[in-house]
Amino acid sequence: MAKFFVNPEDVLEELIFIKGSDVNHIKNVLRLTVGKEILISDRQGNEYECIIKDIDADIVTAQIFNCILNHTEPAVETILFQSLIKGEKMEFVIQKSVEIGVTKIVPLMTKRCVVKLESENKLKNKIDRWQKIAESAAKQSKRGIVPEVCLPMTLEQGLEYAKSQLDVGCIPYENEEAHHIKTFLQSIQAQSIGVFIGPEGGFTEEEVALATSYEVKPITLGKRILRSETAGLVTLANIMYEMGEI
Repeated sequence: MAKFFVNPEDVLEELIFIKGSDVNHIKNVLRLTVGKEILISDRQGNEYECIIKDIDADIVTAQIFNCILNHTEPAVETILFQSLIKGEKMEFVIQKSVEIGVTKIVPLMTKRCVVKLESENKLKNKIDRWQKIAESAAKQSKRGIVPEVCLPMTLEQGLEYAKSQLDVGCIPYENEEAHHIKTFLQSIQAQSIGVFIGPEGGFTEEEVALATSYEVKPITLGKRILRSETAGLVTLANIMYEMGEI
């Protein structure tokens, strides 16, 4: 059954209205017709089994016949603070982290980032594209929400956010040897975790020291050095495993 996301205000007592690009996808890609069953999520964990009632030029109307609570969302909230990396690699991280179960993705501007911020208009277009990738991955993996891709933050802004909003944070670092991710995860009882991932060149010693001052724990992912686009996914997968989500 095809799945679509709508905004909460588009869900009425008996009807749901699908708007935007999904209308074209329903009509011209999936070629769904009136009477077909679809699954709709309100981005807040509520799902509705529906039958397509009407298809217009810019809106699809669906009739609700069953309401269910989504059970695919992890109990632990994870925020991925991913340093900006080159185009397709960043898109890959967004797609796969959503599939794994990330709650939110925050692009980070760090000292060794090769990617530089563009004009405000280009940045908006990039965020829009990243958000569409997140939504597509959420549909594919049957998520109950679409994880938000935020506007980029500096490392210090990200650390401030983590300190004020999250229970704990960790920062995988190639020079850390004592604290393994497994030991770290088994030692905490947290409902929310921030994960800080460096760019292609890694974090500087000063950046790791700054993170430590915000009580973000440096950890090791093992003896092998992982690429930036690999490290975040490995960390998220470990969190999901230790928290009983995998």
